[in-house]
Amino acid sequence: MKKLILVTSPPACGKTYVTRKLAKAMTNCVYLDKDSLIVLSKQIFKVAGEEYNRSSDFFEREIRDYEYYAIMEVAYEALEYNDTVFINAPFTREVRNKEYMDELAKKLAAKNTTLVVVWVHTDIEVCHQRMIERNSDRDTWKLEHWDEYVATRDYSQPEGIPGLIVFENSSDEDFENSLHQISYYLRNM
Repeated sequence: MKKLILVTSPPACGKTYVTRKLAKAMTNCVYLDKDSLIVLSKQIFKVAGEEYNRSSDFFEREIRDYEYYAIMEVAYEALEYNDTVFINAPFTREVRNKEYMDELAKKLAAKNTTLVVVWVHTDIEVCHQRMIERNSDRDTWKLEHWDEYVATRDYSQPEGIPGLIVFENSSDEDFENSLHQISYYLRNM
């Protein structure tokens, strides 16, 4: 059975690091990162004459959903060539939208593929510190408006997703325990 593994959480919870480590623990897989599309997003901001701000109304209206459509299309194609595909992306709205998740699971089932959702749980204070340390231009607005930004994000575990896997990532010990348990599970499912 094929697997599409969505590794999700709000920004700076450690999705990229977690997804890369999980993917490397597999014997063979495809790793996709929605952040690879940021170069295109930056060009859209530039051509539109808009300030680069991934928290802006412009981003929400003109870019966000298209990044998700694009990464999903690449994932569907990758499933034609490999049995395990990881997507590293927030999916923060999508994982809370039962209709979206049901439709995705149904579409994947028609392709003989199981949907696996891994939620990376990280304490908000740890996320803030990681965002500061990664020093990325995509976080400038978020860090300058931290309280406003955090108020717009839901760090709670999504509900209603069958088989949701929670990857604890607030400390090195949490990370190591989760990596061991979840990679074992994914290899043997």
